[in-house]
Amino acid sequence: MRQYESTKRILVTGGAGFLGSHLCDRLLADGHEVVCADNLFTGAKRNIAHLHGHPRFEFLRHDVTFPLFIEVDEIWNLACPASPVHYQHDPVQTTKTSVHGAINMLGLAKRLHVPIFQASTSEVYGDPEQHPQREDYWGHVNPIGPRSCYDEGKRCAETLFFDYHRQHQLQIKVARIFNTYGPRMHPNDGRVVSNFIVQALKNQPITLYGEGQQTRSFCFVDDLIDGFIRLMATDDAITGPINLGNPGEFTIRALAEKVIALTGSRSIIEMRPLPADDPKQRQPDITRAREQLGWEPKINLDAGLRSTIAYFDQLLAGGSV
Repeated sequence: MRQYESTKRILVTGGAGFLGSHLCDRLLADGHEVVCADNLFTGAKRNIAHLHGHPRFEFLRHDVTFPLFIEVDEIWNLACPASPVHYQHDPVQTTKTSVHGAINMLGLAKRLHVPIFQASTSEVYGDPEQHPQREDYWGHVNPIGPRSCYDEGKRCAETLFFDYHRQHQLQIKVARIFNTYGPRMHPNDGRVVSNFIVQALKNQPITLYGEGQQTRSFCFVDDLIDGFIRLMATDDAITGPINLGNPGEFTIRALAEKVIALTGSRSIIEMRPLPADDPKQRQPDITRAREQLGWEPKINLDAGLRSTIAYFDQLLAGGSV
C-alpha cells in the first residue's frame, strides 16, 4: 500500500450530492485534500459553493461511468442518484452508474493500491421479510420492477467490491445506508422528509402514500458521516457490509404529523396510492456498527428536523424551491 503522511489526497465521487458534500466538509475539516467528482445530475453546485477557493478542495465534473485517471490516496464512491424520482428518470443510466461506476473506481483503486469505500444502501434488502434487517440477510428484491435499476445496481456493486477484495486483495469498506436526512437534501427528490417539509412550509397538502403505516428509520446526516469515517478507519479485516442508520422506527404518518407540528403548518394530509415495490418496513439492526465501530446515532429526530426545516426555509426564501 502507498505510504503517505496524515494528510491524504482523497477522491469523493458524487461529492456535490447531499451526502457527498457533507463528507467533503468532514474530510477537509480533518485536514485532508479533497477531489470532488460529480456530473451534477442530482448533485448541486450550491452544495459545494462554500468550498470553492478552499486551498485543499478541487471540483472535477466527471461521470463515473467513464474511467478516471487521477492520483489519490483513498476513494469514496458515493456517485449514484438515490431517490426514486431521480433514479427512475433514467433507469438504464442508474444501473450503469452503480455497476460501471463501481468497476471504474475499483479499477482505479487496484491500480493505485489504495482503500475504497462503497456507499451501498438498505435497498439491497428490498421489501424485507426479516425485521429489523441484519447484514447477513440476503434480501427480498424484485429484479424486474421499477425500483430494480437502483436495488439491483447496488447489489451488483457490492458483488464487485467483494470479488475485487477476494481476487485482488483490495482494501474495501461497504456501508449500507438507511434513510438519511438533513440540510442539502434535494428539494424535489421525492423523499418523505424533503417532500413533507417543503409541502408544510408552503402550507400545501402533505401527500401520504397508502395508509401511512409503512415505517422508516431516519438518521441525521452528521451521524451518518461520523459512521462513514469510523468505518474507513477500521483495520483491513473489517470490510462490511455494515448497516448505518437510526434504529428508531417511525410510521410515515407520524413523521408527517411531526413535520406539521414543527413548522406550524396549516397543511392537511392527503392520501395517495402506494407505489409499486415500496417497502413496508425499513429498520436497521446496528449491532455490528456498535460492536465494530463504537457507533450509534446521537441526534434525535426533533433536533434533526429543526435543522433541516431551517435549511429548506432558507431555500424557499431565496426562491430556490
